[in-house]
Amino acid sequence: MKVTIITVTYNSEECIEQCILSVLNQTYTNIEYIIIDGKSKDNTVNIIKKYAENISYWISETDRGMYDAINKGIEVSSGDIIGLLNSDDLFYSNDVVETIVNTFQSNKVDSVYGDLEYVFSDNINKVYRIWKGKEFKRSRFLFGWMPAHPTFYVKRDMYMKYGGYENHFYSAADYELMCRYLYKHKLTSFYIPKLIVKMRKGGQSNNNLMMRLRANRRDYLAMKKNGVPFAFLVSILKPLSKLHQYYKI
Repeated sequence: MKVTIITVTYNSEECIEQCILSVLNQTYTNIEYIIIDGKSKDNTVNIIKKYAENISYWISETDRGMYDAINKGIEVSSGDIIGLLNSDDLFYSNDVVETIVNTFQSNKVDSVYGDLEYVFSDNINKVYRIWKGKEFKRSRFLFGWMPAHPTFYVKRDMYMKYGGYENHFYSAADYELMCRYLYKHKLTSFYIPKLIVKMRKGGQSNNNLMMRLRANRRDYLAMKKNGVPFAFLVSILKPLSKLHQYYKI
């Protein structure tokens, strides 16, 4: 089973090498590694070139944002399953991809997901927040729940059948895709009770109150588009459902 891992990046010279090495050091070797760079102006491209012989495909060109870049990676992919690893993230351990493949093979599902650890940018060993997943139940979407997107791996056939990320949802494009796949189209999924990714603290949708309100509006539109009932109420519950994740502070 071939696994495609897509990394999108822009001006990531401080962290891209650590991301690349976390892929190259995986115990599972049947990996197609794709890097889509948004025409970085710093040293990012030179670092990518340093590892080019171990990267299946990479390109550096302007794009319309992160989700447009991800779609570019999906278009050129050939793996059986596809996962994402952002340039400022890294795999939690060297056996992550092997665990993901074993889970797909053992459970015959369309997708899998696991746990996510948020760490501080200046110290990746200092934990800020842990996104602990739950056993998959489609009904959890009715209460604002979602899998941790950086840990979400799905069969490539599903992207071909149901489409990629819709860029006009901006920071909610990942949530819209999971609503579309897991709620609307009822894809099967399996929870891996294991830390999959270390993610540096940050994010497009939570930097301030105004951005959170905009993100909340986009979450609502994503739910409404994909038939989640009581979408406005659920969009309020969604950020509240994450409060327990901060117990590590």
